[in-house]
Amino acid sequence: MRRGGMRKSRVIDCHQHVKWYGHDADRVVANLDEHGIDAAWLLTWEAPPEDTAGYEGVFWPGRHCMPLEDAVEAAFKYPDRLIPFYAPDPRDPKAMGRLKGAIKHYGVRGVGELKVRMMLDDPRALELFHFCGENNLPVILHIDVPLPRRDFGRSPSMWFCCDWENLARVLELCPKTTFIGHAPGFWREISGDADSSPDIYPKGSVKPGGRLVRYLDRYPNLYCDISAGSGFTALSRDPAFGREFLLKYQDRCLFGRDSYDGKNMEFVRKCRLPAEAERKILGGNAEKMVPAR
Repeated sequence: MRRGGMRKSRVIDCHQHVKWYGHDADRVVANLDEHGIDAAWLLTWEAPPEDTAGYEGVFWPGRHCMPLEDAVEAAFKYPDRLIPFYAPDPRDPKAMGRLKGAIKHYGVRGVGELKVRMMLDDPRALELFHFCGENNLPVILHIDVPLPRRDFGRSPSMWFCCDWENLARVLELCPKTTFIGHAPGFWREISGDADSSPDIYPKGSVKPGGRLVRYLDRYPNLYCDISAGSGFTALSRDPAFGREFLLKYQDRCLFGRDSYDGKNMEFVRKCRLPAEAERKILGGNAEKMVPAR
């Protein structure tokens, strides 16, 4: 507690996984403690093996994805630290029933991360998004676009939840739904020269006119998950711009890691934002979307 009895601001990691890179529930919570993080949104990744090819070495042995059961098991063990999310594959005819059951029986609080090879404005995805809007469930989108150069030895044609025209239609058609963008295909668009860059993680100064900035200004239901190398690189490639971005969109950015290191938090701290802006980004915005119980 702070002096005067004021409650200390909580730090919330909006993008975390369990049974990923060797981290079971105990290791995830120990890692949160190590980095001074109070709680984390625990996300799933439900997709067929062909969509997750290339990740075999980081899934739990015997898994080809990160299923709901692992997130629920971990959240039941640490209910005050881990908040379960669930993103069923909208291509599954039973997706809506499974999501409703996960909310009713297992306390799922949001949808994420959605990382599938289907266009975002597919009618099956729109049904899911409308449901989320009616039930105050934030949706975390992993957006990846085909590029001539790819990292990690995966295919140049790898893509998930693209493209930006489809995203615009979804934001317009589902105004009640909170969408949180994440991943390389989302963050590379912070710069106006993204179309001319072959890199998954473009570097150098940020040019004006980025689609991400234009979309944030146009669509109030779009938010940013600053996790992973994608969020870190986009904000740190041009530190002065990154600070101004966080300051301008302090109500729309959520701290996350999608890893177990501290570089994303360290960047936010180094920006020396006003205390209220830092509080919102490191946990306030996440807690507003998913209030503590």
